[in-house]
Amino acid sequence: MAERSTAAVDVADNSGDQPLTAAADQSTADGVAQNPERNTDGDEAQGSTGTGGPGKKASAPELHSGHKLARRYRLEECVTRLDGFSSWRAVDEKLRRAVGVHILPAEHVRARSVLAAARSSALLGDPRFVQVLDAVEENDLVYVVHEWLPDATELTALLAAGPLEPHDAYQMVSQIASAMAAAHREGLAHLRLNPSAVLRTSTGQWRIRGLAVNAALRGISSDTPQRTDTESIGALLYAALTQRWPYENDAHGLSGLPKDIGLIAPDQVRAGVHRGLSELAMRALVNDGATASRHEAPCTTPEELVKAIGEMPRIRPPEPAFTAPPEYQRTTYQQGSYGRPAPRPGSPQPIVPPPPPLQSRTGKALKWAVSALLIAALGLGSWQLADALMDRGGNSDDTDKVQTTDGGDKSPTKLTSGRPVPIQGARDFDPFGTDQSEKPRDIGKVYDNSTATYWQTDFYLSPDFGRLKSGVGVILDLGKVQRVGKATVTFVGETSVELRAAAADAGSEPTTFDAYGKAAGGSGTTVVLRPGKSLRTRYLLVWLTKLPADNEGHWRGRVADIKVTS
Repeated sequence: MAERSTAAVDVADNSGDQPLTAAADQSTADGVAQNPERNTDGDEAQGSTGTGGPGKKASAPELHSGHKLARRYRLEECVTRLDGFSSWRAVDEKLRRAVGVHILPAEHVRARSVLAAARSSALLGDPRFVQVLDAVEENDLVYVVHEWLPDATELTALLAAGPLEPHDAYQMVSQIASAMAAAHREGLAHLRLNPSAVLRTSTGQWRIRGLAVNAALRGISSDTPQRTDTESIGALLYAALTQRWPYENDAHGLSGLPKDIGLIAPDQVRAGVHRGLSELAMRALVNDGATASRHEAPCTTPEELVKAIGEMPRIRPPEPAFTAPPEYQRTTYQQGSYGRPAPRPGSPQPIVPPPPPLQSRTGKALKWAVSALLIAALGLGSWQLADALMDRGGNSDDTDKVQTTDGGDKSPTKLTSGRPVPIQGARDFDPFGTDQSEKPRDIGKVYDNSTATYWQTDFYLSPDFGRLKSGVGVILDLGKVQRVGKATVTFVGETSVELRAAAADAGSEPTTFDAYGKAAGGSGTTVVLRPGKSLRTRYLLVWLTKLPADNEGHWRGRVADIKVTS
C-alpha cells in the first residue's frame, strides 16, 4: 500500500460530544496510519450531536482500494472510517494528481448538509483554504473531492518537535485569523479548527482544510460560530507557544494543563514565551474577558482578532546563524615531510634552514633580466596612455554629442556616465499582505553582484498576485541621500516593475506604500529604470506589479540583481 501523507485528509476524532475546542480526539493521526482500514462499527462508532438529530444512520459504503468514482477518481488508501463515512487518498486519473475524497451513503442523515457545506466552501475560492474540487451525489453515494497537499505538514507534527519560534507562531495566527475572518464574512464557519486542520506548506504559507465540511461530516453546529472559531485560533496559538493544550484533557498529541488550576497565560507555562503573543492567546481564549491580560477586551470574532494582531509590533524573523569554518590544519604533505619517517616522541626535531637567495651568477643574471622586462613594460604602457589621451583630445568634438532621453526628448544633453551607488541594505516590503513579510531571509541576494542567485516571492495563483494585493517589493537603503540616475533590475522571467522613491527629507525608512512616489516603470527580464526628472533620495522601492509563471503552474517573482548609478 502506498505511503500515506497526513497533510491532505482529516483524521478520525470525536463528533462533538465535548466542547468544540476542548474535545480530545479518540483516534489520532498516528493511530489511523497504523491501521488505516480500522472498522469503527459497534462500540467505536461515534454518535452525532449536531442538527441532524437522532435517527437511523446508514453504514459506511463497502469500498476498496482500486474502486473508481465517476470513472475518474481511483481510491488508493482509506485513512478514516467513522460514523457512517470514510475518507480516502485517491488519484484523479484525468488530471493525474493526488486528491482526497470523503464518501458517505446518499441516505445518510447528514448527506445533504455535507453536500451543501462542500458547495459553499468551493464557492469561496480563497487560496488560504484547501480547495473543494467536486461535490457529487451519484449511484447512492455522496462524495466530496478536495486538494491533496503532499508538501504540507500538519501543525500536529510540527508541535511534536517542540513549540514554534515567536516569528512562526506570529505568522500562523496572522494568516489563520485573516483567512477565517474572510470566511465568516461570506457566512462560512469551520467549527473544527484544531492542529490537524492547519497545514504549513514548503513555502511557509499556512493553509486550513475542512472549512464547513469537517463539521458537517460530524453533525457539529454552534449558536456562536464566530466565537467558536476565534477560541479555536486562540487554542492553536496557545499550543504553538507552549506545546500544551489549553484545557485539562490531553488532545492532538499534546498534554493538557494541570487540573484544578484553570487557564493560565502561556508565559507562565513556559519560560521565554513572547509576551505580546501570550496576551493575544488569552484574549482569544477567555470567554467574556474574565481573566484577560492587562484588562484588554476579549476577541470574540476573527475580525477582532485580526485587528488586535495589527496593533501589535511586527515580529521579525530571527537572523540566520552562520557557522564558523573549521580551523585550517596543515597536513604532513603540506609541511614538506611527505614520505619521511615520523620523529620519535621526545626526540628533538631538526630545524630545516630556508633555501639561500639567488646569489650565484645565474641568479644575478635572472634578476637583471626581470628588471629590464619591468622597465620595458612600464615604458610601453606610458606611451600607449599618452597616445590614447592625444586621440581623445582630437576627437572630443565627436564624443560630446547628444543622446535621446527616455521620454523621447531630442534636446542636446551632454553624455555622462554615472558612478555606481553602493546599496547599504535591503528588506522585503509587503504592506498589503496578511503577514507583511515576503521571503526576508534571501533579501541580500538582490545586491550580491551575482545573477546566479535570486530573491523570490511567495507563489500566487495568477500574475496579479491572485488578486490578493497590488504588488510586493524590495526597499533599498543607499546609506545617505544621493542622486539616482537609474536603477537596473535583473529578473528571472519577464516581470513588470516600478521604481519608487521616498522623499529626500525622510528622516527614517518609511513603512507605508504611499510614502514612496513613482519615478519610473517598465517590464522585461533586465529593466533599466530612469527617473523622468532629477531624483535625490536615500530609500528606493523596487515594486513588482506583475509576475511571470514558474514551472509548477504558479506565478512568482525572482529578482536576481539590482544596481543603482548616479
